[in-house]
Amino acid sequence: MLKKSKSDDAPQDALSRLSYEEALKRLETIVEEMDGDDLALEKLISHYEEGMRLRKVCLDKLSEAEVKIKSLEESLEGEFSLKPLTLEEDCE
Repeated sequence: MLKKSKSDDAPQDALSRLSYEEALKRLETIVEEMDGDDLALEKLISHYEEGMRLRKVCLDKLSEAEVKIKSLEESLEGEFSLKPLTLEEDCE
């Protein structure tokens, strides 16, 4: 089995620092470029790989946001606080 080197993780680390909006904008740009007819096969493959990494970043950020939203609980004073999810809530 192939092992990932630290340098293999570097592009994903850099992408994970992007905001959701930045990652989505870059993904949209890649899709537009790939829709054109003037990209070489190597560039298409490179764009596809980056697009898949960006897709993962976007999905991860959406999942994080969903967990935060689900865990917000309004206190009696009208302030919001985070509460831990129970196993039943997490499985829904």
